Formats: sequence, structure tokens, C-alpha cells
Amino acid sequence: MSDFAVIWDWLAFAIRWTHVVTAICWIGSSFYFVALDLGLRKVPGLPAGAHGEEWQVHGGGFYHIQKYLVAPERMPDHLIWFKWESYMTWISGAALLMVTYWVGSELFLIDPAKMELAPWQAILISAGSLSIGWLVYTNLCKSKLGETPTLLMLLLFVLLMAMGWGYNQVFTGRATMLHLGAFTATIMTANVFFIIMPNQRIVVADLKAGRPADPKYGKIAKLRSTHNNYLTLPVVFLMLSNHYPLAFATEYNWIIAGLIFLMGVTIRHFFNTMHAGGGMKWWTWAITTILFIIVMWLSTAPMFRQTLEEAEARVLTPTQQAMIDSPGWEDASNAVLGRCAMCHAREPGYEGIYTAPKGVLLETPDDITRAAREIYIQAGVTHAMPPANVSFMEPEERQAIVDWYRGLPKSYAWN
Repeated sequence: MSDFAVIWDWLAFAIRWTHVVTAICWIGSSFYFVALDLGLRKVPGLPAGAHGEEWQVHGGGFYHIQKYLVAPERMPDHLIWFKWESYMTWISGAALLMVTYWVGSELFLIDPAKMELAPWQAILISAGSLSIGWLVYTNLCKSKLGETPTLLMLLLFVLLMAMGWGYNQVFTGRATMLHLGAFTATIMTANVFFIIMPNQRIVVADLKAGRPADPKYGKIAKLRSTHNNYLTLPVVFLMLSNHYPLAFATEYNWIIAGLIFLMGVTIRHFFNTMHAGGGMKWWTWAITTILFIIVMWLSTAPMFRQTLEEAEARVLTPTQQAMIDSPGWEDASNAVLGRCAMCHAREPGYEGIYTAPKGVLLETPDDITRAAREIYIQAGVTHAMPPANVSFMEPEERQAIVDWYRGLPKSYAWN
């Protein structure tokens, strides 16, 4: 198979599939252990050092689970460590970020209307911001603030809001939401890799050596695990947001993200309280609903939109000019303008469409050349677009797109 764009798209799909599966495993085990931890009961006859127990039934079998706050008296013969779900979620997510947003930086990452960046500059900002965020966060946790968890959580929220605003000053809306999710997920996985797992290894080593284990390591790990618990739902939202322009295609996207973080807190508080036997705090759902209504309003609130005239005046890069000068440009661009632009417009003309699907605009030569690979895959190689062929794109028009794309200069990154 010689069509690199098709191979690359399938590679991205495979990585995304891996990312989703590993994320399900990580989130599932995380939610399970939080619910288990909060539901433990202290009963007579517990072994020495045991904090509580719980009986569960699943798949026709009964499970008897006991938790030790520090460590049992002796090391068990078989000990399962929960870590690879977290590691593989981050690794596959990082790979997906590179394949989609770094390699496709001119379409998905860079927004010239916000900041003129070369691809390498945008990639450097992308990678650097993830590591810097972790360093700021972990130093806050290691300070005296670690003794005041509520204040620490408030500062973490401020940090996330500041990062969301910063990303929105540099990147596209899609990349803003995605990077804020990656920023948060990096904190979560780094908590597992740098704090939770090392602390557990210290306890296990002490147990094997016959030394009394220090409970401070469990306390530190518990703080980071609690942060991960409250951050999970917002991260899932941010990872899904790139499919919904109403979430990312607004200058208020960073505020929307902040409200989603608050919704993550209210939802998790409901379930955490319920699992701990504290009853069902239905007021949390009222707050969640109010926050979501505000999110919906912000998604359609008056905002700055680049006009078509401003977009047409944008200076093309040498690569874009070479694409326009390539054979077949006129037929391919006419097909896109005639069959796609009524929806993929700054002011969509198709009934029921209020924002361009996935934020992809196809009205100008700049728009079309930036989205060339997506057009080729979605409307050339496959018939995914227009959906149900509502604009009646002819086979000859699809072939014109294919012929133009495959005839692009060899210097074009997606050829």
C-alpha cells in the first residue's frame, strides 16, 4: 500500500483505540478502589493492622476484601500492582498527541490568528507545558499546603484555569481543550509514577526486611490518589471535546473547561459520599445542572469570529501556494466549495448547523489547503463527507479531490 495518508490515518485510529481501552481500564480500577475504600466496614475480629473489610458479589462469586492502612504483618506470596493501566493510558495519549497534533500542527495545533508559530515552536510549547505543569503542581503538594487539602485543591483549580487561558492564547480551540486534558492527565499519571508507586515500594521493602512501615508514605499517596479521583471526569470530557465545536470553538473554551472541572468535583462528591455511607447528596446534582446550563450558554454567547474577508486576506505559506499551483486544484477546490462549504463555513448556511462541524472551515484557499488531508480522507478516499451525501457530491468530484491530493508536491508532509 503506497498511500501514506491512509496508512497514517489507520495508525492514528489504532493508537486512539489503545488509548480508549487503557483509559477504561485505568478509570475503572480507580473508581472501583475509591468506592471500595470508602465502603470499608470496621467489624469485630479483623486481623491486626486491618482497617476494614467488605464483602462483594460479582459474576456468581463472593469476594472478601480487607484493607491494611500501612501493611499486613507479613508479605503475601502474590501481590498485584495497579500501575500499567495508568502508564499505558498516558503513553498512548502522548503518541496520539504526536500523531495528530504535532505532525498535523498546521491544521490542528497552530492558529495564525492567535500567534504565528513555526511547527517546531508549537510542538516545543506543547511538550514543555506538560512537564512544567507537573513540576509546579508537585512542589505545591510537597509544601506545607499538603497539610491543607482543600486549599491545595483550590490552588490546583487556579493552576488549571491559568493553563487553559494560556493555551487558548496560543493554540486552536481544539488543541486548547485537548492540551488542558493532556496537562491534567500528565499530573495524574505522574502522581502514580513518581509518588504513589515509589511510596508503595518503600512500604513493601520495609515489610520484606521486617522493619515497621512508616504510615506517612500511605498518607502522601492517598492525597495524590484523591486528586486523581476528582480530576478523572473532567479529563474524559476534555478528551471528547475535540468532537464538539460548541465546546472548543469559542474564546470562552477555557472558562467552559473550568466549569467542567467544578462539575467533576460535584459529581464525584455525590458518589464518594454515597459510597462512604453518608447518604445521597442530591444538591450536588442541582449545582451540576446549573453549571452545565452556564456551559451551554457560554458555548453560544457572543464571541469574536474571524470574518471571511479577514480569512481571505491571510498570507499563504510557500507550501500552501505550492498546493494551489498543483494540477487539479481548481476542480478539487470547486468541489469542496460547492459541496462542503455550506456547512464548513464561518456562518453555516445549512439548516440546523450553527457552527462548522469539528471547527473545520472550508471557505478559502487557506482553509482548504490546511485541511487537505482531512478532505482527502473524508470526501475522497471514503464517502464519510458530506454525511449521507446531502449535498449530492458526484463521483467525478470525489475523484478530482483524490487526483489533486495525490499529485501534491513531494515536500508536502501528508503526501
